[in-house]
Amino acid sequence: METEQENNTNFAGFILLGFSNSPEFRGLLIPVFLCMYLLSLLGNLLIMLLIFFNSELFHAPMYFFLSHLSLADLGFSSNAVPKMLQFLVSQKNTISYSGCLSQMYFFVVFCTSDNFLLASMAYDRYVAICRPLHYSIIMSYKHCLILAAGSWLLSFSQGLLYVFTIANFSFCGSREIPHFFCDLHPLLKLSCSDTSSAETLLMIEGTATMLGPLILILLSYILIMLKVLKVPSASGKYKAFSTCTAHITTVALFYGTLISTYLRPSTSYSGLRMRVASIFYTVVTPMLNPFIYSLRNSEIHAQSATKLPFYISCFST
Repeated sequence: METEQENNTNFAGFILLGFSNSPEFRGLLIPVFLCMYLLSLLGNLLIMLLIFFNSELFHAPMYFFLSHLSLADLGFSSNAVPKMLQFLVSQKNTISYSGCLSQMYFFVVFCTSDNFLLASMAYDRYVAICRPLHYSIIMSYKHCLILAAGSWLLSFSQGLLYVFTIANFSFCGSREIPHFFCDLHPLLKLSCSDTSSAETLLMIEGTATMLGPLILILLSYILIMLKVLKVPSASGKYKAFSTCTAHITTVALFYGTLISTYLRPSTSYSGLRMRVASIFYTVVTPMLNPFIYSLRNSEIHAQSATKLPFYISCFST
């Protein structure tokens, strides 16, 4: 017993508590999370392949941003779920200090890129509906490329800010993180340094990064709604709104759990609530997005019918 305590004291990494240690509960979680992750992996990869290998879709702004969103979702789920499955199977739930910071870095990067890409997609819908005559000029391939590159650049920069901040803290007490991946709030709570000023800075910066794109999304849809209400025919209104339903659904799923989880001080952090909410935006939303965007999309259906047999034959050989 004393040897185990001494080993935990000298351990330089962290212990991810994850979910229950009950063998029956783990036996239930493993196939569920594995199936959800494989669906997310397959769905997002297929969306990316269909768009990247079709020049017409790739140069269409909506599909261009969708391909980047699929890439971000793929990285989002791949950053946390495989490690979680490894812990559930092996029951070895330790992670090194550098591994923990790397996991937090990529979590911030992919989460932030989702924010900015969703805002870019909302702006695309606004221009398409409210300024259709200028759509090809405003949403040119060059402008779309700038928006996508800016989203990724800001995301990588924010990830570095978080990692450098956490790297300056000391961890001299418990190394147990009540989560299934390394996240900001539990790491702040474990630190024995004074984190108040850094927490305030990160709270302000994180809130601006999250609410800024959300405000742009809401503003875009308010203007879209005002424009669509002026359309005289019911079929015209339906056609305009139908182009936005997939994006609205994704925004609701993503921001619904994210805001309730992160726009709060770490003192009010709840391990169980954080874990449950994290499942939605790391596993559920990346899995559902490909289905949401392809379910009623005739262009995706058409490309799937022509391209998927070719991809399947390539993978089988």
